[in-house]
Amino acid sequence: MATYGFSVLLITISLVVVTTYATLDADETVEFGYSGAKGPDKWGSLDPKFKVCSDGKAQSPIDIVRNKATPNDKLKALSRDYRSAPATLVNNGFNIAVHFDGSAGTMNVDGKNYSLLQMHWHTPSEHKMDGQQLDAELQLVHKADDGSISCTAILYQVGNGDSFLARIQKKLGDLAKDKCGPNEQAEVDLGELKTNQLRKSTRNYFRYNGSFTAPPCTENVIWFVFGKPKSMSAQQIEALKAPMEAPYKINSRPVQPDNGRVVNLHDVPKKN
Repeated sequence: MATYGFSVLLITISLVVVTTYATLDADETVEFGYSGAKGPDKWGSLDPKFKVCSDGKAQSPIDIVRNKATPNDKLKALSRDYRSAPATLVNNGFNIAVHFDGSAGTMNVDGKNYSLLQMHWHTPSEHKMDGQQLDAELQLVHKADDGSISCTAILYQVGNGDSFLARIQKKLGDLAKDKCGPNEQAEVDLGELKTNQLRKSTRNYFRYNGSFTAPPCTENVIWFVFGKPKSMSAQQIEALKAPMEAPYKINSRPVQPDNGRVVNLHDVPKKN
């Protein structure tokens, strides 16, 4: 059964996730959208706290052009130690997310551990590969003890079903039954959620410095975008969209200028 709380189509502390970054007080809300008068090109003017959405020089997402990425032999394979943890499926109005209520494990970046806080989906993908926008994207948000943030992005194309999403697909149906009003948030308990499938090794990834992809678009976020797309079924994509109100079923911010940022590539040659 769903429970209801703060703003569904609104930006709050729960959206920003990390209180060490600029956030709004719980009673301050600013509505934003993905089209029209409150769409991505207007975010920077909706509230002074969103100014970096339009003025920032290191915004996300970006279009990753493979042959322009810089191979970096100093980059190591991503070390991710995810584990089962109590979790909640959340309809934030602007996306569908999984929030962890306990320790869901860590990712090590440059010798520093970042705890996995939450994950959420975008349809279609926000990052592009060689100008191509894929069908969906899963973003995993991590925070270190010093407040710094790292995110991983897994891109999906329509194909075979995704085994991780299959675990919560019935719960997505339950979430879709509880329609949110303009000032509500719907939640469904997931119990103990296994996340081990999300730590499978990837042969290559792209790393760059960017931002959150929704207001307030806070910068200084380390991004890792996996080079090999995974697949999910068309039915699963529809299941992700089903709980959302019509204006938010498409919830991808357009790609942003790279402004000369270096995109590093970690690549392990295929074994013969």
